[in-house]
Amino acid sequence: MLKPYACDPKQSRGRRYPQAAAPTRNEFQRDRDRIVHSTAFRRLVYKTQVFLNHEGDLFRTRLTHSLEVAQLGRSAARELGLNEDLVEAIALAHDLGHTPFGHAGQDALHECLRAAHPPHAGFEHNLQSLRVVDCLEERYPAYDGLNLSFETREGILKHCSRRHAEQLLRYEPDGVGRRFIDGTQPSLEAQLCNLADEIAYNAHDIDDGVRSGLLALEQLDSVELFAICRQEALAEFGQLGGRRLLFDTIRRMLSRQVYDLIDATGAALVAAAPPSPQAARELPPLVRFSAAMQAQSAQLKRFLRHNLYRHPQVIETTDRARSVVADLYAAYSGDPAALPSSVALSAKPHRAIADYIAGMTDRFALREHHRLTGETLFP
Repeated sequence: MLKPYACDPKQSRGRRYPQAAAPTRNEFQRDRDRIVHSTAFRRLVYKTQVFLNHEGDLFRTRLTHSLEVAQLGRSAARELGLNEDLVEAIALAHDLGHTPFGHAGQDALHECLRAAHPPHAGFEHNLQSLRVVDCLEERYPAYDGLNLSFETREGILKHCSRRHAEQLLRYEPDGVGRRFIDGTQPSLEAQLCNLADEIAYNAHDIDDGVRSGLLALEQLDSVELFAICRQEALAEFGQLGGRRLLFDTIRRMLSRQVYDLIDATGAALVAAAPPSPQAARELPPLVRFSAAMQAQSAQLKRFLRHNLYRHPQVIETTDRARSVVADLYAAYSGDPAALPSSVALSAKPHRAIADYIAGMTDRFALREHHRLTGETLFP
C-alpha cells in the first residue's frame, strides 16, 4: 500500500552497526520496539509539557504527548500512503532528549552550557534526542545506543544548528546532519511527524489550560478554529456545556486539522509526484496545511503563547523550574563527587553533567535539588 515516495523498510539506508534482519518485524517496527523498551521512553511519564507533575495528575506529560503524536501521525500516514511504522517510531522518540520541566529546563540548561563554556554551542533537545538513541542508552553489549535505522534517526533530528550539524558530519560524513548543510528536507514521514506534533500540542494545551483554570472558554472564542468547532458542537448537541463541550470542540479541531493536512498534502504530492523518498527530500516541504488552516493554526499558537505560556502563574512556575536546573548544574560542576559513580566525566565533564540532568524526570530533579541545596522550591 506504500506510495513510491514512502520510505520502504526493505530499502532502508541501514544502521550504524549492521545487523541481520529480524524474522517477524521490518526495520521500522524494530526501531519502534527498541524505543518503547528504552529507559528514556519510560522517563517521559514524569517529564512534563506546560504544567508540572505536582500541579495535577491529569495534565499531559511527554509520554502522553508522544502517544498522541503517534496516533495522529499514523492516521494521516495511512491515508497518504506513507509508512505508518516509521511515523510511529519517530513520534515515540521525538521528545526523548527533553529535559525535566519542559522548555524551561531546556532553556536553563542551554544558558548554563553557554555561560560556563562559551565555545560550546549550548543545548538542543532535538540533538539530545538523537544523542539518547545513538549514545546514551545502554541496552546492548556490542554498542552504545539503540542502533536505530537512518530513517528513524533522521526524523528524530527535527532541528539542528549548522555548528552541530558540522560536528555530526565529522563522525558520520553522509549521515543525518547532512541535510542541514545541503538545505534538503527529511523524509515525508518525518515531515508528517513535525506537523502531527504541532496539532497535538496545540489541542492538548487548550485542554490543559482550561483544566488549570488559566484559560476560559470565552477567551478561546477569539480563536477562529476553536470558535467554529465550538459552534458546530452546540449546533449538533444544543445546550452542551462543561467538559463535554470542551472535549467535543477539541475533537472537532483535531479532525479538521488532520483532514486538512491530508487534503493539502495529498494535492501537493500529486502535483510534485516525487518518484522516490530521496526525490521528495530534494523538494520543498510537501507535508502541509492549506493556506486557510495554516493561518488558523498560527492564530491559535499566538493565542496560547500570549494567554497560556506567558500567563503570570506559568511564568512563576517555570522560573522556579529554571532555578532547579541551574542549581543542579552549578552543584555538579562545583563538586563532581556529588554525581553518581555511573556518570563518567571523561574529557568533557560539562557534556556528561548536561546528559545526566537532561535525563532526569521532574520528580527526580526536585529530589536531587533538595538533597544538594536543602531548598524546596515546589510544595
